[in-house]
Amino acid sequence: MTMQDPLADMLTRVRNGQSAKLSSVSMPSSKVKLEVARVLKEEGYIENFGTADNESGQAQLQIGLKYHNGRPVIEEIKRMSRPGLRVYKGRDDIPSVRGGLGIVILSTNKGVMTDRAARAEGVGGEVLCSVF
Repeated sequence: MTMQDPLADMLTRVRNGQSAKLSSVSMPSSKVKLEVARVLKEEGYIENFGTADNESGQAQLQIGLKYHNGRPVIEEIKRMSRPGLRVYKGRDDIPSVRGGLGIVILSTNKGVMTDRAARAEGVGGEVLCSVF
C-alpha cells in the first residue's frame, strides 16, 4: 500500500516521537523530507538528521529530536498544504506563526525555505507546514 502524504507522515512521526520522549525517529527518505529536515535543523528545532540504508536497501531518514529542560523544542507542528487541497501563497500573503515566533516552511521555485527567507527572496510558493 502506498503512502498518500509522506510529508504528513514525517511530521506525525516527529510529533509522536517527541511525545514519547524518543531521542530519534526514523522514516523512509525523500528529497522533500530531507529539505524540510534541513530547514528544521537550521532553525534549531531538531538536533541533527541523516540518511542510512536499512536492511532492504531503502534509504531511511533519521531525525535526532531536541529537548530543552525535558520539554520538546517543537511545541506544535502542523501540515498546512495537503494532497487534496494544496495551499499556495504569493510573497505578500505568506502567513506568520504566532506573531513571527514560529516558522512556516514553504516549497518555492528557489527551494524549500522558511517564511522569513521567502519574504527576503521575494518569492511565494506552496505552504508545506508550520512549526512552533
